[in-house]
Amino acid sequence: MIFRSPHPDIEIPDNVSLPDFIFHGVDSYADKPALVDGPSGRSLTYGQLYDDIRSFARGLHQKGFTKGDVFAIYCPNVPEYAVVFYGVAMLGGINTTVNPLYTADELARQLNDANAKYLLTIPTFVDNALAAAANSAVEEVFVIGEAEGASPWTSLSEDEGDLPTVEIDPLEDIVVLPYSSGTTGMPKGVMLTHHNLIANVSQFRNLAEVSEQDRLIAILPFFHIFGMVAIMAYGLLQRSTIVSLPRFELEQFLQLMQDHKITRGFLVPPVVLALAKSPLVDDYDLSTFKTIICGAAPLSKELTLACSERLGCVVAQGYGMTEMSPATNLDDMDQAKIRVGSIGRIMPNTEAMIVDVESGEPLGCNQQGEYWVRGPQRMPGYLNNPAATAESIDADGWYHSGDIGYIDEDGYVFIVDRLKELIKYNGMQVAPAELEALLLDHEDIIDAAVVPCPDEAAGEIPKAFVVTHGKLDAEEIMAYVADRVAPHKKIRALEFIDAIPKSASGKILRRLLVDSAQT
Repeated sequence: MIFRSPHPDIEIPDNVSLPDFIFHGVDSYADKPALVDGPSGRSLTYGQLYDDIRSFARGLHQKGFTKGDVFAIYCPNVPEYAVVFYGVAMLGGINTTVNPLYTADELARQLNDANAKYLLTIPTFVDNALAAAANSAVEEVFVIGEAEGASPWTSLSEDEGDLPTVEIDPLEDIVVLPYSSGTTGMPKGVMLTHHNLIANVSQFRNLAEVSEQDRLIAILPFFHIFGMVAIMAYGLLQRSTIVSLPRFELEQFLQLMQDHKITRGFLVPPVVLALAKSPLVDDYDLSTFKTIICGAAPLSKELTLACSERLGCVVAQGYGMTEMSPATNLDDMDQAKIRVGSIGRIMPNTEAMIVDVESGEPLGCNQQGEYWVRGPQRMPGYLNNPAATAESIDADGWYHSGDIGYIDEDGYVFIVDRLKELIKYNGMQVAPAELEALLLDHEDIIDAAVVPCPDEAAGEIPKAFVVTHGKLDAEEIMAYVADRVAPHKKIRALEFIDAIPKSASGKILRRLLVDSAQT
């Protein structure tokens, strides 16, 4: 059976670009702080932000950037992120957002796959940016600040030329190209249109209750679809004040929460864990904090209740994936209506099915199967990868999530297991295939498999099972991998094994290894 949202459908405009949708009527809020850099305190009002976006777009146009070109952003959370993101979108360009902790090789891989024309970074990451750009088609590297070998990003805002009129088809034109491993395999470019993001922001608007009176903490990275849409799009649409942090450090996070009287936060389970258990929390006044919306990884019932009781705030869950822009489910903001342990009910204009894994037949209430979803927030597909697109989206438009769950008689959705191979470390995707390929590049490793291992703080950690013919120790192998990947992809547990269990067709029997990793 098809499960529909308990919320009424909403009107989602299909004739407006993302920047026009987000900033319509912004002049009425010209003097209100929009973005505040937490560590330094510097800020942009809504008027300054919109002026800077238009100025950046003019300069980028004069540089030769045109509709359909790709601009890569390799930065932590800073106010300039939104200026660049919406300036690119205003020209009909495509943002590809990159994890700032990527190595030069990882960055180069994304730059090449996305065919990026320009790259923006900060001085701290400029060496990696220049090295990656040298191995790609990137024409110029820009930097926020100053760094040798890169052009100052302010050079793109000095031109006083005209802002071009660009015809944007919101239903067809791609605005952002984040990377996701989907249900399996290597990271792939997720094509998201202007309409995809407008749809999901509109769905948030009717449920999440964020308003111009709110002050949001932006610890979720803007390169990640959750931070991008929930904060950098929805938060700005609602004219909230957003206080950003480039990285999570608990004491600084708590200090900013107190100093800025933060009211709401879009967070991930490791941060909720710290709020629930760290003794440091008692040293700060968080009395203005009203609501947490947690996503990107599962949040346990026990942790939900512990955090809610300690802070006296609502702790709600959401669920989604990059391919759905990202949200498909969201809890009510009324604690009395929240079914703890659920990922919430289906969002407006969204449908879901629970499907038997073996037969492919739709199931009913309280029956476990794979969770399928569809709605206006669903991606058109993966960049230059029709095979992967066909594997994840069927002919009827259903996205196959790879998660096992059930829907109760009241429409609450529960995720209980995972079919897909993806590992979620601190809410960040880790693709086993990527780590396995890297391990097999080592001359003394014969075979390898990587699986998720439960971890209270991180949710899951990557654990490797390795077959060798040399004298290697676990620390040596983990260091070998750590030198070649972003920190969240590090292998954090390793076990030597005589042979990797495989099916007759040669596929790794991950479930056997997962069960072993959990015992």
